[in-house]
Amino acid sequence: AQATKEMGKQALIKARDWESGWLTGVYVPAGRRPVPLTSQQRREIYLEQTLTTPGAYMKRMFAAGIDQVRGSPPQWDDGWGGYAERFASREGQFVAANSLAALGDAKLKYEPRYDQCTCSGLWPRTRHAIMRNFLTYNESEHELRPQWALYGGAFGGGLISTAWKPQPRNAFAEGGRAMLGQAGYGALLNFFIEFAGDINHKLGERK
Repeated sequence: AQATKEMGKQALIKARDWESGWLTGVYVPAGRRPVPLTSQQRREIYLEQTLTTPGAYMKRMFAAGIDQVRGSPPQWDDGWGGYAERFASREGQFVAANSLAALGDAKLKYEPRYDQCTCSGLWPRTRHAIMRNFLTYNESEHELRPQWALYGGAFGGGLISTAWKPQPRNAFAEGGRAMLGQAGYGALLNFFIEFAGDINHKLGERK
């Protein structure tokens, strides 16, 4: 009985540690100042954000599920086959957008990671999470600049997705919708990363 109790305790501890794992992805914790990234570090972050962590695929699965409920695009059926097509479409668009954004950030020497707020309070931290979806640091790591690469990548991913989506499709409209999606989903993801530690602490301190 004691061994079973200990195993259950360890499982709960692992479950509480998700905010530094595959759900939140790469970020800069509060109190740790970002430092300029090397080319190798940028490649590693790109792979973690795009291909090598379960979280990248989980987010696309979630988005594909929303598309499935909405029946978008309507030409794909509402069964598992349609869901597979929507997931593949989301994944292809995401990889294209993230690749373009990573190239743009590297060229501009912009920071690709979210940095948790050093402030306190619900509203200041929420505002920080939302604003970081539109602003990021340049190579100085203390001067803020618009997220040109992030939204340019989102627009490009939307354009590219018209290559496999059912026709007729307006490429520029798809790019615009992708940018709006980045504005919404990106802010929600930042909010989740910002408060993930607080949720973890509510469930119990990490051992």
